Amino acid sequence: MDSGMRATCTVPDHFLPRKLSKQNLDRFIPNRSAKDFDFANYALTQGSKRNLDEVTSASRKAYMTQLAVVMNQNRTRILAFRNKPKSLLSTNHSDSPHQNPKPVKPRRYIPQNSERVLDAPGLRDDFSLNLLDWGSANVLAIALGDTVYLWDASSGSTSELVTIDEDKGPVTSINWTQDGLDLAVGLDNSEVQLWDCVSNRQVRTLRGGHESRVGSLAWNNHILTTGGMDGKIVNNDVRIRSSIVETYLGHTEEVCGLKWSESGNKLASGGNDNVVHIWDRSLASSKQTRQWLHRFEEHTAAVRALAWCPFQASLLATGGGVGDGKIKFWNTHTGACLNSVETGSQVCSLLWSQSERELLSSHGFTQNQLTLWKYPSMSKMAELNGHTSRVPFMAQSPNGCTVASAAGDENLRLWNVFGEPPKTTKKAASKNYPELFSHVNSLRWCLVSL
Repeated sequence: MDSGMRATCTVPDHFLPRKLSKQNLDRFIPNRSAKDFDFANYALTQGSKRNLDEVTSASRKAYMTQLAVVMNQNRTRILAFRNKPKSLLSTNHSDSPHQNPKPVKPRRYIPQNSERVLDAPGLRDDFSLNLLDWGSANVLAIALGDTVYLWDASSGSTSELVTIDEDKGPVTSINWTQDGLDLAVGLDNSEVQLWDCVSNRQVRTLRGGHESRVGSLAWNNHILTTGGMDGKIVNNDVRIRSSIVETYLGHTEEVCGLKWSESGNKLASGGNDNVVHIWDRSLASSKQTRQWLHRFEEHTAAVRALAWCPFQASLLATGGGVGDGKIKFWNTHTGACLNSVETGSQVCSLLWSQSERELLSSHGFTQNQLTLWKYPSMSKMAELNGHTSRVPFMAQSPNGCTVASAAGDENLRLWNVFGEPPKTTKKAASKNYPELFSHVNSLRWCLVSL
């Protein structure tokens, strides 16, 4: 075939390779007829050569101004907004007449100093014991050596409840009933005494549950739960003669923390074996049971600090001792660890605020401080300093505002950490918390006067 035939030969369309639809992309073709090349040439060459401010002749300046107007044709307004446009994604709706801005809650003032500092001679510095409790009847109980003292916060009066014989003592734990009228007292010889604090008389002694000292106690209505150095957890029904109804076996070392949930269905226990157990009463089928609901082994030191969340029933906070220093949060329904926060020191005790999403922790070496945390961000709201040794004991007033802390430095401090009481409970709650010991200079004075 000659070259002329090849030049006129066409290839059918179905032989040409077709591009995929994704490859058939648009391209920008400028419309050069809309461009003003004369103005562009003037702006690039003549427009930048002479500054209008440099012209000294008035007539020359007027001529150049008029020329610029004619040549520029008022192009300075092309694609320029007359007014600044409003942001389409703006979140500020304050200009709307139908919406009012939310009021900003003022930040609560948290006093950095304790309201009172009192001597507590004979207070044992033992991480595994529980020697301080504030009852719902507004009476604070503290164990100093072999003696238990009571302070009525409403009247400011003090009294000695009991001094234990040396062969039975010292006192190793105390805990109020939920009505604040009766006090359980755990002893070093494995016994537990029950005291009626209205009539100041002993009503019962529980024996046989443990083989050594009872360092932790927790009431659940008529059930008194005791935790011992032998690792046992015993449920006692104080209404019946043979009080032991259940025994939980799971800890291999001393049980140093016990807390019932608000519903009374779940019990949290912490031990010197670094383990936390969650027990469900509905799973207990006999007097000897190992049927814990959950077992948490993530802490690397003893766990004494336990606190059930008041606004989320299934949330439990736990704190680890020396060598751990972490606060962990657990979902007790699923057993999942929700968060772990490094505090930098031994966590001795934990208390939730009753009105705010806040958590208070007490610590040991090096600062021996109380730290207030915002939950769930766990940002520090305040650090309260004053104790010179670790702070194993904390108790919360019935109105939830004042916290008492007791430490190995033999000092008892009162802190107004959780703010003012709610107005709905102001009448029922005592107004004397900041002046709790206004008639008492120190606990040592109480011992002498009694």
